[in-house]
Amino acid sequence: MAAWTFRRGEAGNGGEELDLYQYAYLVGGGLRVAESAVVFLTGRGVLSLGAARLRVVGTERPGHPVERAVVAACPRSKPVREVIEAVRHACEVEELAHGLVSLGLVGRRRLRSTRAGRRRLASAVSAGRVPACVLHGPTGPVRGSARRGPSGAHPVPDGLGRILIRMGRALDDDRGHGTDGGATDGGFGGGGGGGGD
Repeated sequence: MAAWTFRRGEAGNGGEELDLYQYAYLVGGGLRVAESAVVFLTGRGVLSLGAARLRVVGTERPGHPVERAVVAACPRSKPVREVIEAVRHACEVEELAHGLVSLGLVGRRRLRSTRAGRRRLASAVSAGRVPACVLHGPTGPVRGSARRGPSGAHPVPDGLGRILIRMGRALDDDRGHGTDGGATDGGFGGGGGGGGD
């Protein structure tokens, strides 16, 4: 039962493989890094998600700095949105971004993927090295090898999809989306009618 292996220092060599969170940054910046870390830590049983709150339940001490930042952000039960916001602005994510800047994969000013970064990401995606939840976010499609995770990681539990949808709803409610008096249509998407104020 192998898990993701994160090699520190590999970002220094432009020819070597990036790690999961470096790819996540290329896809969606610090937000996608934080979301991906929550998804993988929940899937591995390090975090428990219930009622849109995260808490540490496992005894595993994650090896990657971003994952350690997530664990540190929820020493007790804490709302998912607060953990994600704390981690997306954490110094560990900033260091990851600066490493990508030094590789020329992220622009110095806006901290967005450069053309080289987009090519590197496209190459990794076509080779199947980037899980679906990194590409599409926590509510993206989970099937095939993406469901198993990278390099034989623990499979994503069947109930995790429902948990992640609830996490997404909680985040949407916090951002002012879906606040139509608490009514839900059973779906989760980008469109829909406006609230009746």
